[in-house]
Amino acid sequence: MSSAIVPVLLCGGSGTRLWPLSRKSYPKQFARITGSESLFQSSSRRLSGPGFAAPVVVTGSDFRFLVTEQLAAIEMAPRAILIEPAPRNTAPAIAAAVVQLAAEMPEALILVAPSDHVIPDAAAFRACVEAARPAAEAGQIVTFGIRPDRAETGYGWLALSQTPQEGVAQPLQAFVEKPDLATAEALLTGGMHLWNAGIFLFSVRSMLAALERHAPGELALVRAAVEGAQADLGFTRLAPAPWARLQDISIDYAVMEKADNLSVVPYAGAWSDLGGWEAVWREAGPDADGVVVNGPATAIDCENSLLRAENPDQQLVGIGLRDLVVVAMPDAVLVADRARGQDVKLAVAALKAKGAAQAETLPRDYRPWGWYESLAIGGRFQVKRIVVHPGAALSLQSHHHRAEHWIVVEGTARVTIGEEVQLVTENQSVYIPLGAKHRMENPGKLPLTLIEVQTGAYLGEDDIVRYEDVYARGQGAKG
Repeated sequence: MSSAIVPVLLCGGSGTRLWPLSRKSYPKQFARITGSESLFQSSSRRLSGPGFAAPVVVTGSDFRFLVTEQLAAIEMAPRAILIEPAPRNTAPAIAAAVVQLAAEMPEALILVAPSDHVIPDAAAFRACVEAARPAAEAGQIVTFGIRPDRAETGYGWLALSQTPQEGVAQPLQAFVEKPDLATAEALLTGGMHLWNAGIFLFSVRSMLAALERHAPGELALVRAAVEGAQADLGFTRLAPAPWARLQDISIDYAVMEKADNLSVVPYAGAWSDLGGWEAVWREAGPDADGVVVNGPATAIDCENSLLRAENPDQQLVGIGLRDLVVVAMPDAVLVADRARGQDVKLAVAALKAKGAAQAETLPRDYRPWGWYESLAIGGRFQVKRIVVHPGAALSLQSHHHRAEHWIVVEGTARVTIGEEVQLVTENQSVYIPLGAKHRMENPGKLPLTLIEVQTGAYLGEDDIVRYEDVYARGQGAKG
């Protein structure tokens, strides 16, 4: 019987092309864009079940608790979560997972996949992976090519040496960079090219050999990062010193374009990397007028447009819109020509240059214990809504410049102030004086919601002295 395939989910990236929904602090893989689950959750489900082992996730430190929380929500446990000290593109990320697994499962097959793709027919895709297994077991590095249905300039393409047959591994002739429109139209018409999905199946041994041959210096640094890794609350933190010396390089450039043992399996099912709002519009299935509406939005006499509102307390109305994307968030609104979806990153750059927080952060800040959002802020006060997960606790801390009032509106809080511990239930409140050591915990089985009123001369999130923290964060970390 064949061994289980180990999925390696790549879970980094800033997602600037789907701003303002996706931002550096909460990139698109964690957002619910096309359904009730996040893209990361859907990807994890798709690569699970018979024939698959528990996944390895490669992500950044800022997202480690989001990964565990979203996996727990779909009742999945990862084999490992590798924490990159800094983003270094796909080649180092994949190499780290391969080196990590080589010591534990040297005969394993690995399926590398981005965590932000949409593949609606999970069963069909799993069958395609199974069709690729014999080639991978024979030492081939197998990539998956998507049957193109348009002259797409936003994807790389794969050149085949023979007519593609769905579900059949065949030699891969070459990788083609993202083409211009005329080239893309010629590739589409010729019928001998597929889109490059960036999904790969290979054995541990095959990829180690390829890295040794084509990127030996990078492999040596990755090995040092894995060997020097530190365990941290169930995560594996790769050593930062060797990691910092790695190139920012994709697996295509580092290995795939140089390897001679490449195969491709065509996949004819629906697929999208949701690389921009145009892709979201297409994936959502426009109505007869070409209109897609999400959330509390209304389209009147509109054509070929996307209207999306994220806040249930707002109403977005479009009248007479043509070929537009309109996305409304509580703190930012995007209005763009649909044909210029790839230029949304220019908006992010412009906002960063202005120092606008909206460029990279959401108004809701996700923490390992839950989340908070600011409801109102003034010169010497701030009002927040705070939600704490069941069983979670904030750190034991104090503040130099502010006092806090906590009003519980849902659930029960266990509150420590100095040496006193008390339960605070719905419609009750408690006062934390400036400088007092304090902690908030949720001892219940339901989320705890409270309103926090801060008063003082300075209300920044870095005004914190931490004494104890179950999440092993340093001074100045939030919450």
